Amino acid sequence: MAIKFEIVEEIGVMSTKTNGWTKELNLVSWNDNAAKYDIRDWSPDHSRMSKGVTLTKEEAKILKELLKEDEELN
Repeated sequence: MAIKFEIVEEIGVMSTKTNGWTKELNLVSWNDNAAKYDIRDWSPDHSRMSKGVTLTKEEAKILKELLKEDEELN
């Protein structure tokens, strides 16, 4: 069974590997469900991807606050 996905919004590239793959933060709709924040590596043409992490809007807000509170990042 193929997984259907649509990158609804490309938010930004976090890093680029020597093979051209990029770690990105995007809003992605998986199998026609509501789009979620998504962090994963993508091939240059976005036809292939690695395993990643998806976050609801609420989870992304919590992550943002946790990162703001992290002493090593401040």
